[in-house]
Amino acid sequence: MPIKNLGTHVGPGKERKMGGEAIEEEDVDDPKSSLICSFDSSDDHLRRTGTKWTAVAHIVAGVIGAGVLSLAWSIAQLGNKSFMDAAKLYLGKKDQLIIGVMAQVGLYGGAVAYTVTAASSVNAILKASCHHREGPDALCEYGDSFYILLFGFIQILVSQIPDFHSMRWLSVSAAVMSFSYSFIGIGLGLEKVIENGTIKGSMTGVPGSDLSSKLWAAFTALGDIAFSYPFSLILLEIEDTLKSPPPENKTMKAASVTAVSITTFFYICCGCVGYAAFGDDTPGNLLAGIGFYEHYWLVGFANACIVFHLVGGYQIYAQAVFATAERLFTEKYPNSRLLEKSYSVHFPWLSALRTNLFRLSFRTTYVASATAIAIYFPYFNSVIGVLGAVNFWPLVVYFPVEMYCVQRRIEAWSREWILLRAFSITGLIISVMGTIGSIEELISAKLS
Repeated sequence: MPIKNLGTHVGPGKERKMGGEAIEEEDVDDPKSSLICSFDSSDDHLRRTGTKWTAVAHIVAGVIGAGVLSLAWSIAQLGNKSFMDAAKLYLGKKDQLIIGVMAQVGLYGGAVAYTVTAASSVNAILKASCHHREGPDALCEYGDSFYILLFGFIQILVSQIPDFHSMRWLSVSAAVMSFSYSFIGIGLGLEKVIENGTIKGSMTGVPGSDLSSKLWAAFTALGDIAFSYPFSLILLEIEDTLKSPPPENKTMKAASVTAVSITTFFYICCGCVGYAAFGDDTPGNLLAGIGFYEHYWLVGFANACIVFHLVGGYQIYAQAVFATAERLFTEKYPNSRLLEKSYSVHFPWLSALRTNLFRLSFRTTYVASATAIAIYFPYFNSVIGVLGAVNFWPLVVYFPVEMYCVQRRIEAWSREWILLRAFSITGLIISVMGTIGSIEELISAKLS
């Protein structure tokens, strides 16, 4: 739901404009009450330089990712500088706390999912090459643990990028990669349809061995689709990078329309073309499954693009967590030795990044723990389904709807109020079904 721009960042006890009226705001920026926050845009050393197209790059890099690759299988706003600031302003501290806990869990889970997906893509590169050499019936099995660890190590290095302002180049590169592998997936799917001479699949989808197995698969698919729309938490973080003039809310609205249009195009094409190409045999990951052995080099390139994109996509969400932890720690322990001494991290062909002991230790621990969980649960569709379903209703539907109703002063039992409540209830049903199905599949995969 759109949330109007509420003006520039102000300190505690200052007035903030809302819909033409001045309202009193009480310590919105209190770090102890904000579980998700961005860097303080009032700091002199952080100058907003973002444009519509950098915002589009951030959104595309954050949205198109692990979710788009599961869509074929699944088919078989604006105001303060963070989501949490808006939640506190409209809904109060209690709801802000609830949102904060759920959001932190969701962001952390996203790191796990991206790690699993990266390893799955590396595995796909090896399998494509193996099947090209040995034939489509060859047993080409490779473990995931080593590649999960390798991706985690890369993330430990990349996570030392200070904040959103410093990672524009990474988001732009990740967005380019997402376009590349999405076009490849769509192109290979269309070629497969032409080769088959028919459109595979049916209106009822893949038949299950019994009713319960069909329901579990359908519920997991709903969770996977829900995971494909996760950028509500970072939307306001991205807006906070935009320069003004023009007004940040107008730029962000244009960027959102552009980015969502782009992602919707790729989602529909990847989901429907992939199902049309493979029908009941549609793989869980369109570019990590079966069917493209004669184009093994192209599949390998596409999966390499996925891995590179996931490096940036991981950071899009992790930076929100890092900013929160570092702000809270700085406010509570301003004279800590962990903050005093800085170190330089040098990368080939890139300028040095400066870090401190707290940033180095916290971010390393965060990435390492997410990597460990990914090793223990390396199940692509199940992990994505659980994460998408659990957070879809509260963070993508319910709380944004509630904030919109408060901001626009929607009267109870008006036609708009009824439609919004119906929309929210529908989102709740999808979340419940997706969570049940994905947890069942995750447990079954682990036990087997």
